[in-house]
Amino acid sequence: MPTPMTVEGADALRQELQHRKTSLRQQITKAIAEAREHGDLKENAEYHAAREQGGFNEGRIQHIESMLADAQIIDVTRITATDRVIFGTTVTLIEMATGKEIRYKIVGEDEADLKSDKISVMSPIARSVIGKSVGDVGCVSAPSGDVEYEINRVEYV
Repeated sequence: MPTPMTVEGADALRQELQHRKTSLRQQITKAIAEAREHGDLKENAEYHAAREQGGFNEGRIQHIESMLADAQIIDVTRITATDRVIFGTTVTLIEMATGKEIRYKIVGEDEADLKSDKISVMSPIARSVIGKSVGDVGCVSAPSGDVEYEINRVEYV
């Protein structure tokens, strides 16, 4: 089943893949070669660490290639903008109880980064507002009780 991904998320994965396949792979190969020169491999911590790092790098390469192969890349800038919240849009919400304004871009699960104001399409907030329009209210169940958010603005950027 295809996994939704933004254009920015796919580009970031392609850049990471390129880095891991070229410079990082070369660094690890060099570290393994240098560690081999130190002698007995059974008790050579540098050798084992470099091999472990190489295994992790190859595993990450396979994982990125798999994510890109399964991705359904969605470019919201090519979609006719409306006031409706969909995958890839940036939504400004107002917390009804406090009046606090928050702004999130709704992205794929692997792209989510709260520090960059990117939330997963599967997150409770995103699920409460997907499909709704400006002026509608989404409700999120939280341990402290339900939190309501009014959709203030939807951007297709």
